[in-house]
Amino acid sequence: MELVQNIKTSPVITRYPETILSRHDVPYPSALTFNAGIIRHEGRYIMLFRNDYGSYEEQRLDGTNIGLAFSDDGIKWNVEPEPVLDGKSFGDQFAPGEVLRLYDPRITPMDGRFYVSFAIDTRHGVCGGFAVTDDFHHYEPLSIVVPDNRNMVLFPEKINGNFVRLERPMPVYSRGRDRFDIWMSDSPDCVYWGKSRFVLGVEDVPFANDKIGPGAPPIKTDRGWLVIYHAVDLDPSRGKNGWEPAWKKRYTIGAMLLDLEQPWKIAGMMKEPLMVPEGYWEVEEGMRTNALFPCAALIDESGKLRIYHSAGDAILRLATADLDDVLDLCK
Repeated sequence: MELVQNIKTSPVITRYPETILSRHDVPYPSALTFNAGIIRHEGRYIMLFRNDYGSYEEQRLDGTNIGLAFSDDGIKWNVEPEPVLDGKSFGDQFAPGEVLRLYDPRITPMDGRFYVSFAIDTRHGVCGGFAVTDDFHHYEPLSIVVPDNRNMVLFPEKINGNFVRLERPMPVYSRGRDRFDIWMSDSPDCVYWGKSRFVLGVEDVPFANDKIGPGAPPIKTDRGWLVIYHAVDLDPSRGKNGWEPAWKKRYTIGAMLLDLEQPWKIAGMMKEPLMVPEGYWEVEEGMRTNALFPCAALIDESGKLRIYHSAGDAILRLATADLDDVLDLCK
């Protein structure tokens, strides 16, 4: 499929003009605050965010932990005084010393508990994993997969009695290069996973030529499961963008609908992106420019769709849309 050129953000999207969370809002060492899981629960908003600490000014990273924040309106946040989780506290449950860091949390409430997925760097590869919590301060690790698989998001209810996740394996060897696609697996207990199915390939997305993957946990609608995902196009002509000597990728945001009862089947999808990098923090500034990553999506108290997204792998921002407008685009 030929790559769609001159892509732009859909007119149904409204960007909130201010940053939702940055390193300046964190009361402990912080350089980058992004890729956060966010939910609305009992009238307030809860966030788990990736906190890379070091020095933004010196373009130096020393480590990663997970921070916790609360908000009444989902815009102004109060960050807890200390991080709540790191790789060591999670990894010691499986293999002491093996897990290097834990990052990119996603939150899914289910059956009165809060399930959290993570990307996990280990000494022997990149993994994904799940934990469960009742209070966001104490976590029970549930599972960790073998390399290479991550970007896991959990559906907000069981389907046919099982937990169901979207995931993005990284088969560099068998695909020959970055050609990462979206798959699905299910589990009776969020520990043992199987019945894996292919969902969507890079070649099926007209604005991607490198990789795609889950972003925010799915939202149940009367037309299907709404999935806000990330898509990447690679252009070798792109030069230095951000901290690295060269950054030739662009991360955009897409939307699709999955069948409610057979969620491995696509019920509709946008042929153009929902959002593309635009503006200072998405194009010019950040640890990586041209980077727009959806990490949480929810319906707020007014019925609007909120998409929380990272910009430049450095800060957290917010976009909104009428839910029906987005569903209408997923033909």
